[in-house]
Amino acid sequence: MSGNFLALAQPGVQQLSPYVPGKPVDELARELDLDPASIVKLASNENPLGASPKALAAIREALDELTRYPDGNGFALKSLLAEQCRVELNQVTLGNGSNDILELVARAYLAPGLNAVFSEHAFAVYPIATQAVGAQAKVVPAKEWGHDLPAMLAAIDANTRVVFIANPNNPTGTWFGAEALDEFLQDVPAHVLVVLDEAYIEYAEGSDLPDGLDFLAAYPNLLVSRTFSKAYGLAALRVGYGLSTPVVADVLNRVRQPFNVNSLALAAACAALKDEEYLAQSRQLNESGMQQLEAGFRELGLSWIPSRGNFICVDLGQVAAPVFQGLLREGVIVRPVANYGMPNHLRVTIGLPAENSRFLEALRKVLARG
Repeated sequence: MSGNFLALAQPGVQQLSPYVPGKPVDELARELDLDPASIVKLASNENPLGASPKALAAIREALDELTRYPDGNGFALKSLLAEQCRVELNQVTLGNGSNDILELVARAYLAPGLNAVFSEHAFAVYPIATQAVGAQAKVVPAKEWGHDLPAMLAAIDANTRVVFIANPNNPTGTWFGAEALDEFLQDVPAHVLVVLDEAYIEYAEGSDLPDGLDFLAAYPNLLVSRTFSKAYGLAALRVGYGLSTPVVADVLNRVRQPFNVNSLALAAACAALKDEEYLAQSRQLNESGMQQLEAGFRELGLSWIPSRGNFICVDLGQVAAPVFQGLLREGVIVRPVANYGMPNHLRVTIGLPAENSRFLEALRKVLARG
């Protein structure tokens, strides 16, 4: 007699839905009998430039050592990060993508009877990481699609151990400034770890977004998480990192899986970190592409949520699911965000100029059909 293994899972897990990634190109090609080369994917906030040539060269050089385990301490990458981020080596934690850092925080600091605070319309991994360890997710209503930091502060109680905040936020692209962040951190109780998720911060250079690293020395309960998946173009390799006090980093390393970042990822990340020209090109492409999409939305009479990421949420003024399906039939993949409480929006990754044009043309067609 078989058991009900859903009912046997802990309650927080039972209430979760699996994370749904952006639809793969090959899957859409199979479903609609399309040529994969004709499909444009703007669903997963990937860098349309492809990986840095220097990163690709580093991967090729590392291939001969595939029979060896990676450096479990990631010394070379951690050394580069420590230098660039103005921290000590023992303040860096490497993760299998920045998602891994979020999971490590939850495993180390959350448990049944405790809670984590985060915003409505925030990254789907926050509730997954929280509820998977039996902790309560306290979701604070958003303000103008973004974080309501005073309300989040008010939601903290004696059982709160973690607050997740993202700047800029995914999927909305919203952001807050340095003064708002500083005021928030000043008032967060010392027993609460604030995880500042800066997965898209490289795209915001020169803007009014604060650099989380500027606050690390003043706030020992702050952890900044970042990734190589976005602006650095290494999404397939899954490498991210957290920056914190040495004490917090030590705790996270106690629950971190051995060899959680593979050798190819370590080599590529080191090379990508040194390729300033590639990063500048990524930023420039993103800025011009954002302007291209905003102009297209304006022409179509659509509104959008201003964004500091490499993506933008467009408001269709109607339930977005049929439009999403229509775009798929045109060979264009974007991201529906109804699961984030945004049924009328689609999130669109900034692509190459031709990809952006193809999306806008397809959107115009689909909307015209009604």
